Amino acid sequence: MAPFKSQSSWLVLKIVPLLISMMGILKGKIYTYKWSGLLIFIYFIEGVVRAYSDLGLSSKIALLEVFLSVVFFLCVTFYLKVSRP
Repeated sequence: MAPFKSQSSWLVLKIVPLLISMMGILKGKIYTYKWSGLLIFIYFIEGVVRAYSDLGLSSKIALLEVFLSVVFFLCVTFYLKVSRP
């Protein structure tokens, strides 16, 4: 959220890709799992940069973003490995 402090409507740009991928994941589409696993790296990179450059609560939230993106990537990887034909 940090880059969009004064214009909260721009936050939609960060949420829309996650919502689009969520629809495919809820339907169990393997292709969506694959591209969302790659998409999550954008959030990981943003979290690492913000954790390094920001101070205080923003830095802690960025570390949470890094943790959640790693967990998501590991879950997607495990699901794809298990569901392989």
